[in-house]
Amino acid sequence: MTTNISNIDELIKTQNPFAGHLVVKPQQIWGKSFPDVPSINAHASNAVFDAVEKICKGQRTTVGITITAERGLGKSHIISRIRHQLQTREDSLFIYMSKYDNLNQIKYEFLQSIASSLRAFSNQKVMQWQEIATALINESRKWNHPPEKYISNKFSTKVVEQLTKEILLIRTNINNPYIVKAILWTLSTDYVVYANRWLSGLELTPEEAKAMGLPNPKQADREIESLRNVRQILDITSYYRVPVICFDELDNADVADNGLTTAQVIGSLVKDLYNNIKSGVFLLAMYSETWNDQIRFLPQAEAAIDRLVSEKSDRQPIELQGLNSDEIVALVKKWLQEFYQEHQQIPPHPLYPFNENKLREFGKQKPTIRTVLKWCGENFIPAIPPPLNPVKRFFQSELANIETSINSLIDDELAITAALKVGFLGLAKYGVEVESVKIEGVEEIITTKADQGYLNFRIVGNNRKVKIGILILQRPSGAFIGAALKRLIHYEKFDFTRGCLIRSKKINPGASVPQQCLKNLKEQTGKWILLRGEDIKSLLAISSIYYNCRNYELTEEQIFEFIKEEKIAINNPLIREILCNPSGQEPTDLTGYGFPVAIPKSIDNAE
Repeated sequence: MTTNISNIDELIKTQNPFAGHLVVKPQQIWGKSFPDVPSINAHASNAVFDAVEKICKGQRTTVGITITAERGLGKSHIISRIRHQLQTREDSLFIYMSKYDNLNQIKYEFLQSIASSLRAFSNQKVMQWQEIATALINESRKWNHPPEKYISNKFSTKVVEQLTKEILLIRTNINNPYIVKAILWTLSTDYVVYANRWLSGLELTPEEAKAMGLPNPKQADREIESLRNVRQILDITSYYRVPVICFDELDNADVADNGLTTAQVIGSLVKDLYNNIKSGVFLLAMYSETWNDQIRFLPQAEAAIDRLVSEKSDRQPIELQGLNSDEIVALVKKWLQEFYQEHQQIPPHPLYPFNENKLREFGKQKPTIRTVLKWCGENFIPAIPPPLNPVKRFFQSELANIETSINSLIDDELAITAALKVGFLGLAKYGVEVESVKIEGVEEIITTKADQGYLNFRIVGNNRKVKIGILILQRPSGAFIGAALKRLIHYEKFDFTRGCLIRSKKINPGASVPQQCLKNLKEQTGKWILLRGEDIKSLLAISSIYYNCRNYELTEEQIFEFIKEEKIAINNPLIREILCNPSGQEPTDLTGYGFPVAIPKSIDNAE
């Protein structure tokens, strides 16, 4: 490492560690997070660690903790700290939920969040599921092997059946042997993906289900079955680790059919789980106004509040505080320390290029973490003047996050849907014409109850002469594929002039219903477009900013202007392929797909 002021100033001109980092994303909860100063709002994170200790010592069974704060005070920073500290311990594991796409099926969505969380790696560099499976085997056979000893491709139905019988002899109060089986299958390198799907409440193919000895979930009773499985998984987990279950991002404006908001739905769910699981810590994070205006008005509010806050807090949530002068100096010093270490530079002093007295003066205002980081980003001097469009630095940061998680995002149908909607809304905002289609709007598809949940949206253009129905379908298999495709080709019923399937995976050539639907789609001048990560990254990045514009302190107008200036939508290969009329063209037939699949082309190769 070297000290050279001219080199450091050149570095500052091209790199700004504070730019674009106003919002903590789920990727940073699970992966590499922002630099953290553990003393900042330590009372909140310590409350969680103390609760885990009490449960481990048998002093408590369940503890509820609610953290409240104004926007930008650092709720997600605290959650990230808790996750990363728990990761180093062997007495607990972490479950995280921050997406609430369907409040009417919250138990099913929570089951998926549990499965997703337990897929995350522990400090032993194995899945949390695999740690639980190892603990089950070790206890039944009185062994003490690490997970690596069991992870292999040698698991068979016979081995899993025998292990399950042995485990149930020890743990007699486990009433769902299939969950034990599925957890054991996570140790199989051949079946771990399918085990995770089943534990998420998703269907397996009949062949996969038979090979693993698992029944497919009953779709008609999905909410009831999901809640039973949630309770059973949490109870099995709590034999060996204290589950710390965190609910974040509870402040959206969504409302369930029963009239409850997101925070109220989760509050009711936690009340039920608190009463019915063996042990665990429940952590909720929300704005102070959400607590006062929503949680306090829950049905049976007193009973719910008793379960959402710890006894030590006098039935009040734990409030986060703004930063004082010492904390601001410590925070900025920590960020700069990591920045200079990464670039192998030694600054003239730990706070360079900032002035410590100015930072301390800033602390008299008790600002939020977000305000401090924003100020640092804007005053990191010498620096290149900020771009005219304030969206740019956030976009670059989001794009970097998307790059690291695109392999999982490519299967997130809701994220892909949201990204494409924002792209088409950007075109509609300025009445842009692409591929001879002047975009007028993006419309939700009004459906009956039987048709809900299959189609995504409709693109309208050319005085409504063009109405393209969009189906984003990334599920690998199952009856849902045929059901969704049946609706995509029903142009008259759903008011389409053309249907468009967007998918990256093959469709089973032996599945008669989907194959017939694909044939009809082609005959009706519809098309199947290949979904590729490279074509959707920029749309995912800008849609993340669009749906979090309040946190970024941006307006929708600024975001749409940026989409226009940077040609994010008009030059996007996937958007152009969707709008391109397939008449007279024969898309490329990808080997093994069994159907002509259109491959989006860059703007340079569109011809």
